Amino acid sequence: MTSRTEPTARHVGLALLALALGGFAIGTTEFVTMGLLPDVAESIDRDIPTTGHIISAYALGVVVGAPLIVSLAARMPKRALLLWLLGGLAVGNALTAVADGYVPVMLARFVAGLPHGAYFGVASLVAASLVPPGRRGRAVSMVMMGLSAATVAGVPVSAWLGQALSWRAAYALVVVIAVVAAALVIVFVPHLPGDPSVTIRGELGALREPAVIAAFLTGVVGFGGVFAMYSYIAPIVTDVVDLPSAVIPVFLLVFGLGSVSGTWVGGHLADWDNVRQVTGGLLFTVVVLLAFYELATFAPAALVSVFLMGALGSVVAIGLQIRLMTAAGDAEMLGAALNHASLNIANGLGAWLGGLVIAAGAGYVAPALVGVALAAAGLVVFLVGLRFAPVRERIGVHA
Repeated sequence: MTSRTEPTARHVGLALLALALGGFAIGTTEFVTMGLLPDVAESIDRDIPTTGHIISAYALGVVVGAPLIVSLAARMPKRALLLWLLGGLAVGNALTAVADGYVPVMLARFVAGLPHGAYFGVASLVAASLVPPGRRGRAVSMVMMGLSAATVAGVPVSAWLGQALSWRAAYALVVVIAVVAAALVIVFVPHLPGDPSVTIRGELGALREPAVIAAFLTGVVGFGGVFAMYSYIAPIVTDVVDLPSAVIPVFLLVFGLGSVSGTWVGGHLADWDNVRQVTGGLLFTVVVLLAFYELATFAPAALVSVFLMGALGSVVAIGLQIRLMTAAGDAEMLGAALNHASLNIANGLGAWLGGLVIAAGAGYVAPALVGVALAAAGLVVFLVGLRFAPVRERIGVHA
């Protein structure tokens, strides 16, 4: 593990801002596809459920890239690794912007997803190293705030840009953001040397820990409940809520506002009681998805539900991030990266299952019920997994 630096509060804030902007670029490219799904489908001559597989391709990139990159590059200086990851993000989105056809777009989205989990793993570790132990949750949440802020600003703006010009312009914008983020990392993030004692076997050894496995599976199953519904928010707005496509960015913005709120709250909850945070977040996710299924045709209720889904998703994500970093021990960078791998498996799982029920003729609101089942199953996995965790983790106390 890297040694702790002692930067000033101002320098910590600027470093966290730089890290958050990288998260902003990642959040924009991850979620904007959902708002532009009909446009992409028309361009590549596929139906919406089939085009939804490009969401799964991005998620697969995250799943492959997170443990692989973190394990292979664990000895690298952290700032240099961040720059390589931001470069990879720029390349993946540039490829998406110029790809033509279903398979090329799928491959480009896979490449774009490779740096995602590793970036948040490294950035979370860097953020946690800059603050006292009692503020780790809030520091990590500041990095995650970039992803949440993307759902407020980056995704709606990119969706609007994609509708006004071309869906390709949205991904070109991500390239620009990633380059700016890399420049800020060079200027503001302190040099943190790699640990030469780290081995690939030691890093991957964390994957055998029962507490790590349980938290990982909780993210895979439980967070899939959010994406089963949110992956199809564009056709839900137009076909279920019965609003014009111009209103889609409004729903994306509301989800983003919920995500920002949940990120801020989640950081404080993680420093208070990590276990109650995850348990409560998944329980309320079940309730909100049920309400959405019943009330989706009523626009105000649909908006409120989307806001709450954004908030609860962030609360759960940050809770699982801290839990995995703690459970992974000395391999906490891998633990942080695994959280994003699990959430993106959930992304792909939710989009896939949601697409199945839509293709079966159940309608665009039916994925909300799929989400209820997934969130409830995730809660069960998490509660069962508590028996494998040390006492200090069960009561939410972090080293």
